[in-house]
Amino acid sequence: MVVPFTDWGKNIFQKNLVDWKNALILANQLLVNQKLVHQNTIAMEQHNIIETITAIKVDNPVDKIIRQLKQLISSGQLKPGDRLPAERILAERLGVGRGYVREAIMKLEFFGLLKTSPQSGTYVAGLSIKILDSLLSDVINLNKEDFGALIEARYYMELNAVKLAAQRRTDADIAELETALHDHEKKASQGLDAFEEDMVFHLKIAAATKNQVIESMMLIVVPDLIRTIVENKVCGSDRSERAIAEHKNILDAIVLGDAAAAEAAMHLHLDEIMNVSRGMKIEL
Repeated sequence: MVVPFTDWGKNIFQKNLVDWKNALILANQLLVNQKLVHQNTIAMEQHNIIETITAIKVDNPVDKIIRQLKQLISSGQLKPGDRLPAERILAERLGVGRGYVREAIMKLEFFGLLKTSPQSGTYVAGLSIKILDSLLSDVINLNKEDFGALIEARYYMELNAVKLAAQRRTDADIAELETALHDHEKKASQGLDAFEEDMVFHLKIAAATKNQVIESMMLIVVPDLIRTIVENKVCGSDRSERAIAEHKNILDAIVLGDAAAAEAAMHLHLDEIMNVSRGMKIEL
């Protein structure tokens, strides 16, 4: 016997059907919400992981050369009084340019760790291995000092150096400065990294002072700073173009022998990096 499907039964069925649909919608929404929460949790975990990753600090070639020499001295392979291999051989063995080898040797000469004789070569200073090891550590750590402090030191050294250069420069100095400026301009115009050419111009100014202490101090401070400024684009990507124009103004003042104008031109050249460095913390 078939039981008739009354209006009351139909209503109950339809109500249950609606309840089931609402329950399915609610369950689906819960699944979506759980998925979103899971995705957000993964995203937050990835963000936290990324935040813990720090930039890899790559030593510049000069530091690496000094470290290798330090290791050779500490191990006793290089003893006080021993002669170093020629620059060319060191450059080939270390896989770097001779300019880096020369810079490392000159730094170590300034600190009295190496002695160079034009006739016979470069020798390890006649100090005990313990003293040499300690001094070499100091030289390496010098490159890790506060960026702003080194910029400030360079600023005042260069202001005084350029004044002396304007007063003491010779025709040979002017010719070397002009060559350095030309090389800088040529390389930069090709879109190439002109760090070395920029550095050479400043070191030629130091050489024109005829003061070996100033020249040695500039050799220690300037290369690492210019390299850091260029590599980190501290003053923008177009800094090289602006630097060339400023170098021309500095050279013009030196040629004229105008110490005040040379100082003013150098001040303008270094003022931007001085202002930028006050709000920055960069490791060399």
